[in-house]
Amino acid sequence: MNSGRPVVVKRLPEKFSIEQARNLLLEVDSSLKADRPRLVLDCSQVRRLDSAGVQALLLCLEEAMKRNGDVKLAAVPRPAAEILELTKVDTLFEFFDTPAEAVNSFYQFPVQAFPAPLQPSYPTPASERVA
Repeated sequence: MNSGRPVVVKRLPEKFSIEQARNLLLEVDSSLKADRPRLVLDCSQVRRLDSAGVQALLLCLEEAMKRNGDVKLAAVPRPAAEILELTKVDTLFEFFDTPAEAVNSFYQFPVQAFPAPLQPSYPTPASERVA
C-alpha cells in the first residue's frame, strides 16, 4: 500500500543539543511542510540528548501532525530513551529497533486500529461456537 509519498529518514548526530537541533529543523523543514509528512529519525548515533534536542523532536512531531503526518524514532540508545521517559515525551512517539522497521510501519495498517473481537456475554449453543 504505497501512497507515493516518500518516507524521509534522517540520522541524528551523536550530540543532539541546540546547534544540532537547529540544523535538523532546517534540514527537515521542507519535508515537514509536505502533505502528510512521514519522517523517521535514526537515533542510533545519539549519545547526548538535552532539552533543546527534545524540543526539536517535539517541534518535528508537531509540524508533521499539523499536516496529518507522523514522526517515528528508530534505534534509540538507552541513555536517550531514559531522557525521553523522564520528560514524558516517550509516550508521544512510536519507537522501532531499526530505521527499516520504522519506514515499513508507514506502509502497514496498524493492528491496534481494530478492537479485539467481541465475545458474546451470553452462552452460545455448541453449534455456534468458534473453535
